[in-house]
Amino acid sequence: MHILVTNDDGVTAPGLLALAQEMRTLGRVTVLAPDRNWSASGHVKTMERPLRVRETKLADGTPALTSDGAPSDCVALALLGVVKEPVDLVVSGINPNANLGHDVTYSGTVTAAMEAVIAGVSGIAFSLDSPEKHGELDYGPAARMAAKVAARAVKEGWPGNVVLNVNIPYMKDGEFKGVMITRQGLRVYRDELVARQDPRGRNYYWIGGEVPTGVNEQGTDFGALAAGYVSVTPLQLDLTAYNAIDTLQQWKWD
Repeated sequence: MHILVTNDDGVTAPGLLALAQEMRTLGRVTVLAPDRNWSASGHVKTMERPLRVRETKLADGTPALTSDGAPSDCVALALLGVVKEPVDLVVSGINPNANLGHDVTYSGTVTAAMEAVIAGVSGIAFSLDSPEKHGELDYGPAARMAAKVAARAVKEGWPGNVVLNVNIPYMKDGEFKGVMITRQGLRVYRDELVARQDPRGRNYYWIGGEVPTGVNEQGTDFGALAAGYVSVTPLQLDLTAYNAIDTLQQWKWD
């Protein structure tokens, strides 16, 4: 099995290194990841400038590729031919923070896996529910759990139009309660607009605010993490609100 590893935090991120190392237990690994942090970049496809790809090395000395494109660009580049050998699985992560609820529309980690599915390749996104205040993170347990989830998913198989969004509690080996299949929960955002002026009197803005929270509801990604379980949420790219079609069809257009 040939596995493409990418992320949205950049090719030097420790979460990517840990994920790549564990994926090598499952098959041959190629890394193609952004050359900088693209967190909260969403689903990007760069169309109006050329994309560069260059060779680099991970911290363990293994070869990797890096690009000045977004995470989804990296996946597209690899699958379109920059990586010559056909890819069987794309894994993205490990993101240092959870991607829950509506986060999936912002997340470069998740949308990189979505890009794989659009191209007809299986995609899994991995994120770590790290503490709000932390020092250097230990990605080892999460990476080992990611390998277990990926191995099981590949063995069992899942629909080709589905992305697996996996969120892992920040725990030590042996502390995980298990794996739970979940639905998206409700993310609670507390965004605030921070307005400032530069030295020349021109306005500029930050989107700030408190760290988002979520509703701890059983059966959701939030609920699983709160209970100590690894959350696996199947996401479909068809965003059609089918329950609204009948209502909208009653609209009168004349």
